[in-house]
This record gives sequence, C-alpha cells and structure tokens, in this order.
Amino acid sequence: MKKLILIISLTAIAILLNSSVSIQAQAIDVSGKWNMKVESPAGTGSPVFVLKQSKDSISGTYAGQLGEAAVKGTIKDKEIRLEFKGGEVACVYTGTVDGNTMKGKAVFGDLGEGTFTGMKEAK
Repeated sequence: MKKLILIISLTAIAILLNSSVSIQAQAIDVSGKWNMKVESPAGTGSPVFVLKQSKDSISGTYAGQLGEAAVKGTIKDKEIRLEFKGGEVACVYTGTVDGNTMKGKAVFGDLGEGTFTGMKEAK
C-alpha cells in the first residue's frame, strides 16, 4: 500500500513539473518593438524590429541600415529565428529570448556575420 501511494505521488509530481515547463515555454511573447544593437566586422548598427507573434510564427518589419523590410520568423521555446531581405542581402538572425531581451548571431548573406543584442520596449 505504501509503495502504491509513493508511485502515485511521484507520478503526480512528474506531471506537475512537466506542466510547469510547458507553461514557461508558452509564456514567451516577442510581440512588440525591439531595439537591437548589431556588431559586425563592417561596423555597428541599431535596427528596430516590430514583431507580431502567433503561436510559434513571427511576422513584422525591420528598419535599419539595410532599409525597411518585411520579417518572418519562428520561435520555439527560447530559440528565435528572424529572416528578411535587406535589398539583395538575405539576412538571418538566430538567437535566444530571455524575457524582454534577446541575443544571438546575425548573418548578412555574403557580406558576413556579426552578433546582436536586443531589448523589447515597454508597452
């Protein structure tokens, strides 16, 4: 009888822990205005992304040194991927989101790559 109670208790704890992880993963919402800082061998920049998230899909706009462009992307857990075309340059930002900050790597087609950090503006 004691073993049965122990097994039921451990199962309940495992279910609660799993539910907690799922809720935390879904709690990330990147919708809003993001002020970025990009550093690369070609120099630095301060682009702005305005993003809208629907489940794991992201859409929005980019405005920066490469002009203005439509953005599409994905987010899974804390991993984010943003893509847009700055003129003829295919740009891809990949990184992680932690609350109202994100950071990672930016690739600018054949022009090279760099790093980025970003801060979401308060509403």
